[in-house]
Amino acid sequence: MEGFLASCTSGGCGAKIGAADLHDYLQAMPQKTDTNLLVGFADADDAAVYQISPERALINTVDFFSPMVDDPYTFGKIAAANALSDIYSMGGQPLYALNIVCFPERLPKEALAAMLAGGAAKVKEAGIVLAGGHSIYDHEPKYGLVVTGEVTPQRLIHNHTPQTGDVLILTKALGVSIILAAARAGVGDAAATAAAIASMQRLNKYAAAKFSTYQVHACTDVTGFGLLAHGLEMARAEHTLVIDTEQLPLLPKATEFAAEFLVTAGGERNREHVGEQVDLTGIKPEIQELLFDPQTSGGLLISVAETDAAALLTAIQQDDPVARIIGVVSSREQDPIILL
Repeated sequence: MEGFLASCTSGGCGAKIGAADLHDYLQAMPQKTDTNLLVGFADADDAAVYQISPERALINTVDFFSPMVDDPYTFGKIAAANALSDIYSMGGQPLYALNIVCFPERLPKEALAAMLAGGAAKVKEAGIVLAGGHSIYDHEPKYGLVVTGEVTPQRLIHNHTPQTGDVLILTKALGVSIILAAARAGVGDAAATAAAIASMQRLNKYAAAKFSTYQVHACTDVTGFGLLAHGLEMARAEHTLVIDTEQLPLLPKATEFAAEFLVTAGGERNREHVGEQVDLTGIKPEIQELLFDPQTSGGLLISVAETDAAALLTAIQQDDPVARIIGVVSSREQDPIILL
């Protein structure tokens, strides 16, 4: 719809506040101790988790952003899929969702209706109910969800608990923001753009549904901070992720566009955040850009026991054929991530 995307200065997960700045802001917030809060600010995990009984904990997440595509219905589907992802990455099941809506008075209300319908379609696909929400007028359209899910505390999956010897699986291809930047600049490729949009609409529900019979030790969804920054969260001080860049699943034309310097401000913020923590020597510039590229509604980065890795990958590929094994987890070496 004309004017929908043009009204936005940034869009998708590339609009996120930089990871380093966000860390500083959160550290300044007063926090109350509660033993039932299993995951909160201090954990830098994907969602908050609050235990309500020995067998049950609630997962809560909120995610919203401005459009990265011109079609309001498609945007609604992408935003909802992205918001649901945090529940899946923690091994939980979503229960219900609430809408968050910002919308300019000047845009046609048909665009608002289409955006909400797209979000509702993904909520329905997730098998849950849309229970309400909140809306305000704003200069730019923005949309997302608050999602409540549940998990058995003993089956909760964190983003920072890999084990030495684990194998790393990535379930979606990289390059979303670079491909959309090319399209917005008028030099994109129609097939590549369609592939990126299809990937963003894809629920991580199907990959996460395979977790229960395998030894999944850690998981995170790769979104606005890019693969490397999310990888740093997984490695922390105890482990090193060894990533084979030749095995990365990449969207069509993503490498070509990255080589033409069609990069994003979000990617540059991610590069600044990672800084010298990762040695990029020997990694081609275009591959570097894809490692920093913000992913809107990206895939799951899974750390699974070596004995289960091949079987889990095969199971995931039944629904998500682009999934690949991209590396391994080692005990901590000098750097938190080693790129091959």
